[in-house]
Amino acid sequence: MVGQILGNRYELIEKIGGGGMALVYKAKCNLLNRFVAVKILRSDFINDEEFIKRFRIEAQAAASLSHPNIVSIYDVGHEGDIHYIVMEYVNGVTLKEYLEEKGALEWKEAVNISIQICLAIEHAHKNHIVHRDIKPHNILFTKDGMAKVTDFGIARAVTSSTITMVGSTIGSVHYFSPEQARGGFTDEKSDIYSLGIVLYELLTGKLPFDGDTPVAIALKHIQDEPIEPININDNVPIGVNSIVKKAVQKDQNNRYQTSSELLENLYRVLKEPDVEFYSKDNLKDSPTVRVTAISDKEILMDGNVSKELGDENMRKKKKKKDRFTTVLAVATSIIVISLVVYMGYNVVSQLMSESNKDFIVDAYVGQNFFEVRGKLRENNVGVQENRVYDEEIPKDIIVRQNIGVGESIKPGGFVDIIFDVSNGPLLITIPDLRRKDYREAGIELKGLNIETDLATEHSDTVAIGLVIRTEPDRNQQVKPGDTVTIYRSIGPEKRTTIVPDLIGKTRTEAFNLISNGKLTVGDIYPQDMTGFVDAVTRQIPEAGLEVNELTSVSLYFDEMISTDRKVNRVIHLDNPDNYKQNIRVIINIERSDEDEIEELYNGVKKKDDFPLAVSIPVPKDGSTKVRVYLDRRMYREFEETY
Repeated sequence: MVGQILGNRYELIEKIGGGGMALVYKAKCNLLNRFVAVKILRSDFINDEEFIKRFRIEAQAAASLSHPNIVSIYDVGHEGDIHYIVMEYVNGVTLKEYLEEKGALEWKEAVNISIQICLAIEHAHKNHIVHRDIKPHNILFTKDGMAKVTDFGIARAVTSSTITMVGSTIGSVHYFSPEQARGGFTDEKSDIYSLGIVLYELLTGKLPFDGDTPVAIALKHIQDEPIEPININDNVPIGVNSIVKKAVQKDQNNRYQTSSELLENLYRVLKEPDVEFYSKDNLKDSPTVRVTAISDKEILMDGNVSKELGDENMRKKKKKKDRFTTVLAVATSIIVISLVVYMGYNVVSQLMSESNKDFIVDAYVGQNFFEVRGKLRENNVGVQENRVYDEEIPKDIIVRQNIGVGESIKPGGFVDIIFDVSNGPLLITIPDLRRKDYREAGIELKGLNIETDLATEHSDTVAIGLVIRTEPDRNQQVKPGDTVTIYRSIGPEKRTTIVPDLIGKTRTEAFNLISNGKLTVGDIYPQDMTGFVDAVTRQIPEAGLEVNELTSVSLYFDEMISTDRKVNRVIHLDNPDNYKQNIRVIINIERSDEDEIEELYNGVKKKDDFPLAVSIPVPKDGSTKVRVYLDRRMYREFEETY
């Protein structure tokens, strides 16, 4: 689609990205003469009404937002089957690319980036919009360090109700909340959970949950607790660690309730990095208090007490009646309690008999550990996990079990089934070795049990002896004993060229030949050649030599012997009132001994410069035709002869 113009305005220049729903192009707005980004719905979905609807909702949601940390929406439209959104063009990288480039960030930088994202989320939430897909891929990071949230492709306007999408979940599995994983209750606190995952990744360089399938990762969001960032990166302060813990709580009620509350803690932790923002002990006990007995006087002061209580006779009659009522109530209570105890005993007995039933162990080897654990927990069977590396069995698949198939165990007892679960093959991440001394890089890789191979490569930017790159590249994973090639810089590549023959050439001809030969002009002798008709008589280096590109060539000139006769003519300005003060003057000549038209003069003259004196070369036994143009219009034509 590059080169196509949408809406008679937006010219697509190049493809710069894409996601599950749309492709993104850099474009030129011909009306306002500026670069924009154009998001175009993928052709796979143009017949899907649900995707079309969601695509339009993105435009409506994002267009209502105006914030420096949110990518602005300029326009929306469709042309035939092409549905597109025009938005602000951000010259930068995604936060994901920035993170892959730098690895785990210093905690203050991570917090400052999170503050910018939180400011954008806070603005969206105040406008009743939940993003629902906060992740580093949807955050653009400019060269001056500004974060801008984009892609409101699955955002929804929030009313007083929260969001539920039955039958499907929307979002990116590594970053979405437990409620999104279940496909249910979703509100602003879901964005807070996703931002907590992003901050976790910025601090550690890792994701808290990973797996071979989206289902496995989703189950971890619902069931597992992540390793705390402070246990991965000991430079993370206690306060920052507690912010992450609170933001990624599985129970929405235990998270930050608003983005403003999270934002306040992010600002505070920059000044007080060791303050604790989250504690598991959030429940407050209701203390037992002594209540003073209520006096008769206080009873009488209650407006609900009947005035008849003051009548002594009525009180005696009522006392007799109450005595009978009390006896009846006690008898009834005894009967009811007896029935409840009897029924409760039967129910408890039945439950106990059910719980005492033995559980028969099945064959679980080869199944997904998280799916098996979920089923066993439903049957009140304890599970222990032991991770092992395995070259052949995929990650999260059960390798072996400590209790054999067909054996029985008591549910809820002291015996757990212990599973050896595959962590996949042992893999080592290649560190970033760029611009390190190649010998140090080799020692570092050997310390990681990685073999090395050395290769050389030219580089215009990396100094000699330093590492340009590795193959496989940085952040890629290899097995122990694998070989990684280190490419060592040997400096810029020296390209050669042949020195052309410049003898007899004019200055202009010589300069052109030098430039075309990828050489440079050196010293000129003599230095002052004003008015000379020149020709090269000597050159250094000599013609035919092979030299490095950009080598300088020195030139020596002498006056060329000419057989031409110079004829001086004066050009007067007729009707000066027809011209402005400055006049463009062009004089072309056509010699009889040459086939080409030469430009004798081209410049601007004032009216006061006229009449003009010009010297016209005329070949021996020949003629020169002269054409004079004023302001690019023919003014005069004449011919001189020898």
